[in-house]
Amino acid sequence: MSLPGKHTTKKTVRLAMAETEQQSGSTPEDEAPEEGASFTFMVPKKEISMVPDMGKWKRSQAYADYIGFILTVNEGVKGKKLTCEYKVSETVEKLVDLLGTLDRWINETPPVDQPSRFGNKAYRTWFAKLDQEAEALVSVVLPADKHAAAPEIAVYLKESVGNSTRIDYGTGHEAAFAAFLCCLCKVGALRVDDQLAIVFKVFNRYLEVMRKLQKTYRMEPAGSQGVWGLDDFQFLPFIWGSSQFIDHPTLEPRHFVDERVVNEHHQDYMFLECIKFINEMKTGPFAEHSNQLWNISAVPSWSKVNQGLIRMYKAECLEKFPVIQHFKFGSLLSIQPAKP
Repeated sequence: MSLPGKHTTKKTVRLAMAETEQQSGSTPEDEAPEEGASFTFMVPKKEISMVPDMGKWKRSQAYADYIGFILTVNEGVKGKKLTCEYKVSETVEKLVDLLGTLDRWINETPPVDQPSRFGNKAYRTWFAKLDQEAEALVSVVLPADKHAAAPEIAVYLKESVGNSTRIDYGTGHEAAFAAFLCCLCKVGALRVDDQLAIVFKVFNRYLEVMRKLQKTYRMEPAGSQGVWGLDDFQFLPFIWGSSQFIDHPTLEPRHFVDERVVNEHHQDYMFLECIKFINEMKTGPFAEHSNQLWNISAVPSWSKVNQGLIRMYKAECLEKFPVIQHFKFGSLLSIQPAKP
């Protein structure tokens, strides 16, 4: 399938990630990513306030960088198991610690007794702590010479855990976490050889924490399409998870609806982790509560599933005003038109 601008967008982020590649034995000029040197960091803000603004988003450098990041990572995880061996850098370790802190705060903030079953108000207490500490948490992850980026990058972290007013979570929040990781690549905190760890260690840990949040505080799905959506809460792990399965010798798309297969292989595959969580959270026939996924199980190959999900992600998430109106733009993910 030909993705519009696929090569340019993937190249953009690969460059941003690669510029920090040559640090060993490099000259001082090479130390900082060339782009990174020219950033004047700023606190990101919303730029898409009306439906006609969507064209500005799709032409923006932010869109090119974001989709480039998603596709570069999609390529990187192709055919690989969660349990395979990969490099774990100091930054990755620090990100895992950061997520561990968020997890610990959930334990320290039990749900409160309240009349309504959904949207437990204790979530707001948990969120207030993140709101207060986000910049400090992000500073720890950044290289010393990039601490000025903390206020900008911290916004994406705060946006990635759900909405404290509505106590809901959806694909827009998930996109903010991908944007957070993309920004860390652009400032050179994460590098090309961190690709597998970004998904298998950092993003996977993020998903664990989000599932715990969703369960503990009974969060509502944000903008859920009910049975017609792919999933109430996530999308990216289905894209990257289907890429992991490409060219698998035995497991085909039809197998993921088989509970035995899920239980046997979920530690290796992100896609099956998602199915396992759905099976735990929902009752009744799979075909009824997760109709879109049921339909996907009839697709003959994982590469077709992967391509279809990328198309669907663009159409259902990235090109939907209700999702993108909340996206924030700064110096790292810029609303300015993409460079040709």
